[in-house]
Amino acid sequence: MSSVQIARFIVSFSWIYHGIFPKLLHIAPMEKLMTASLGFSNEISDLITQSAGIGEVIFGVVFFVFYRLKLVLVLNIVGLIGLLLFVAVLQPQLLIEAFNPVTTNIPIIALSLVLLNNLKQSSQA
Repeated sequence: MSSVQIARFIVSFSWIYHGIFPKLLHIAPMEKLMTASLGFSNEISDLITQSAGIGEVIFGVVFFVFYRLKLVLVLNIVGLIGLLLFVAVLQPQLLIEAFNPVTTNIPIIALSLVLLNNLKQSSQA
């Protein structure tokens, strides 16, 4: 399996997994903390979290299929940076917890940069 395919699978898997398990099947306490910090009721926070989970699963599938589109790769990077900044502003203490957005988002951004670089090299060939 090529490094491009490994990057494709890992990035897609990350979005799909983070959409399904901590947001749809079971809303994780950290997810509740994040949406609650926006000031919404528990019911609305759960709805926002579940909606985000659906969006993440959809984006994971879109990424898996369209990983060779520059727009999808850039949206992925911008989205991950945005989510990291969201945590940094609303719940900065989470940045030093185990398996935090720094240790998950930055490697996924790096894999996306590998895919972008491969796309650039392919278009020059």
